[in-house]
Amino acid sequence: MPEGRDPIADLRNALDAHGLVLLGGFHDGPGTRIIVGNAGSAIIGHVPGMPAADPAGNPVNQWTRDVMIPIAAALGAEVVFPFDGPPWHPFVSWMAATGQASISPLGLAIHPRYGLWFALRAALLFPEHLPLDAAPAPSPCLTCLDQPCLTTCPVNAFDGATYAADACRDHLDTPAGADCMSDGCRARRACPVGTAWRYDPKHANFHMRAFTG
Repeated sequence: MPEGRDPIADLRNALDAHGLVLLGGFHDGPGTRIIVGNAGSAIIGHVPGMPAADPAGNPVNQWTRDVMIPIAAALGAEVVFPFDGPPWHPFVSWMAATGQASISPLGLAIHPRYGLWFALRAALLFPEHLPLDAAPAPSPCLTCLDQPCLTTCPVNAFDGATYAADACRDHLDTPAGADCMSDGCRARRACPVGTAWRYDPKHANFHMRAFTG
């Protein structure tokens, strides 16, 4: 590493300019793998046409490529994406390896700061060992006694072990599902962790349209 260079700080600054965040990292062989994502609705206004764009055109994926490839090149890192495949890169395992996320009763990854309101967008592999100062974070679900996420879904699509995706989609296609379609999954919104990062309704609707499309 060149003297005086701080790739982690440089990466954070580059990501911040696009509404992205560094979610965590771990040492991977001789190098360091850093996981990048978005949290909350900060990417709205950065992704062309979002949130009104047609999700079928994968505008977020294309934008992620356009942003992350030059950032990685400038920092001397390799970059890969969760939407490239098959074969698919093990992003969930990589995120778990950072110690900054665990699996919630909904089956979604949960972050101690962002709760359920984040998404994995890219992973950078730096060739050198970089200092990582984030301590492993215990799952916030371990101390959530009420687990409202499991009792809020109007069609009981979650039982803590499985997810009835078809029941969820059928519900969203009815007038009763308008609340989930407009503001996002009701069970997800019931989680008390990271509520400050809850998606803007238009952002939530973009993802719900992608799910039902």
